[in-house]
Amino acid sequence: MEIPAHAHVIDAGTNSGFAAVSCDAISAPLHRLAEIMPNALQKIIERKFVEVQERKQHSPLELLQEKARSMPRPRNFFRAVVRDNAEPTRVIAEIKKKSPSAGLIRNDFDPVDIAQRYHQAGASAISCLTDQVDFGGQLDFIELIRAAVPLPVLRKDFIVDSWQIWESRAAGADAILLIAECLTEQDIVDFQILAVELGMTVLLEVHDVESLYRVQNHVGFPHAGYSLLGINNRNLKTMTTDLAHTFRMVDLIDDRRVVVSESGIRTAHDIQRLQQHEVGIVLVGEHLLRQPDPGQALREMRGV
Repeated sequence: MEIPAHAHVIDAGTNSGFAAVSCDAISAPLHRLAEIMPNALQKIIERKFVEVQERKQHSPLELLQEKARSMPRPRNFFRAVVRDNAEPTRVIAEIKKKSPSAGLIRNDFDPVDIAQRYHQAGASAISCLTDQVDFGGQLDFIELIRAAVPLPVLRKDFIVDSWQIWESRAAGADAILLIAECLTEQDIVDFQILAVELGMTVLLEVHDVESLYRVQNHVGFPHAGYSLLGINNRNLKTMTTDLAHTFRMVDLIDDRRVVVSESGIRTAHDIQRLQQHEVGIVLVGEHLLRQPDPGQALREMRGV
């Protein structure tokens, strides 16, 4: 996940939403995370904690749990993207309207039309941004996309509370993103257990070697076949992308079948380079969305 470079600290004295939320509910988990998060990430997570606390007031956990349990079983995201001999690379195609570094990405933004184009072009799964402030996303997009295409859908957001996992399943998400730098090790364990109980796949994303070592043993927990390991090629300090970051990180990973390379993938040649390093899953968004026809751009990237 790209981290907004402009993310701001929310001032309890000026933000009316903050004033309505218990400070203890926010400060305690943030204190635990302070040592492992880059500054830019810490600031947006502060905003996300406030946002979640506010949404909880309108959607009690009990109601979300009731809706989540009434949903059809999730589509198997893991099975859709883990490589087999028939297709060396699987593409998770992303849907987002804007991003902090790129600004507005697509003027004629229609998530359903984009999802249909991706599906017709051979995408294995869909990633949908639901953060509204920095990415122009909406939780409702997930239901619309799932109704339009048979592909499993990943909810891509800053998950900081188990309430969001119930919210994700209630919205129809088949998978969730967990960013290692946003969470304590205990959070990661607890959130994975809940996600698996709800039948969802977890994409556990890391940005650096330290985070990789901290969470690598949790990939495949509590059961194999429910978690993927994402390597984000974006430098959180400079916001630049470097595909070679995946090449360096993957040498430290035993099971490359579950590795997802994220950010900075633009061409068929990039995919070929990843294949040479036995990386068979890629997450691609901005490059496709900047093209007149995202579906045709995906076909060209896949070499078909």
